[in-house]
This record gives sequence, structure tokens and C-alpha cells, in this order.
Amino acid sequence: KAGLGAGEASVSPATGHLIAGKVDMSRPTAQATTTVASPLPGARLLHTMLRVADLDRALAFYVNLLGMTVLRVATFDEQRFTLVFLGYGPEETHAVLELTYNWDQHVYEKGTAFGHIAIAVGDIHAATAALAAKGVDVVRPPGPLLGRAEEIIAFVLDPDGYRVELIQRS
Repeated sequence: KAGLGAGEASVSPATGHLIAGKVDMSRPTAQATTTVASPLPGARLLHTMLRVADLDRALAFYVNLLGMTVLRVATFDEQRFTLVFLGYGPEETHAVLELTYNWDQHVYEKGTAFGHIAIAVGDIHAATAALAAKGVDVVRPPGPLLGRAEEIIAFVLDPDGYRVELIQRS
């Protein structure tokens, strides 16, 4: 529906899908509410998948430098790929990261649609300093989010060039 302002939405009477409800954007993001019921009751984000060129290098970054835990590994010999699921808590209750390693492909185009994954950290300055000391490329040093000075963010690159946003959370 053209002409909607920020945070405005409506529900299709035919499908019940959100096409535009009024979202209260004056509240902090974690407390934002909408008056529209989800068309997917009980749904939750499960994982984000990244294709990696070198599984050992990727695991060294996400496990050794970012502190994630490998939750499960699935190897598909006939199809020649491996999936590694990792994160900061069990898949039953936490969204996780899926690293896909295709054994015969070692170069990927990043494209322009994917942006980044985000991780909350307790001390963003210490985290970026520690990562930089380990050779991680800090592409945006810690600083306020434009237009939201109370939110402090930084960006680093993983070994495959994917951006990882670090967000200060106390």
C-alpha cells in the first residue's frame, strides 16, 4: 500500500498476512510492539547459513575468537559438503549460525543483498581490541550508531569477508 509512513502496516483481509499494523517505533527495539497477530504462531528464527571457503579457518574464528560452541556437525559424503551448527546456546532455545562447507568450492561471490550477522558483547572496546590483536580486521571501530547515540556498535570481518556486527549490551 503506497504512502504508508514508517511503522505503519495493515493486514490483508483475504490472507491475514501483514502487508503494512501500526508498530510503536517510539519504544526501544526490544520492546517494540505490533497490534497484528503473527501468521506463523510459535515461529522463531532458527539459524543463519553462511557458505565458507575454509572450514577450519572459519571455525577458528567463530569458536576461538568469538567464543561460539559447535553444537552439531553433519557430513554428507556423497554430496560432498559439511554443515556445522554453532552458537551461544542450544538450538532448542537460541538462534544459531550454520556454516556450510562445500568440499569442491572455495570461492564465493558475496553479492549485495546480505548485510551482516550481529552479536551482543559486554564490553565492545575490549572485544574489538582483543579481536584486532588476533589479526581480525575491524572495519568499523566502536562508536555510536548514527541517529542513536546510546547504541554502540562495531564491525569486524570473518575470514570469508562476511561482516559481523558487535553491539554493546551491558
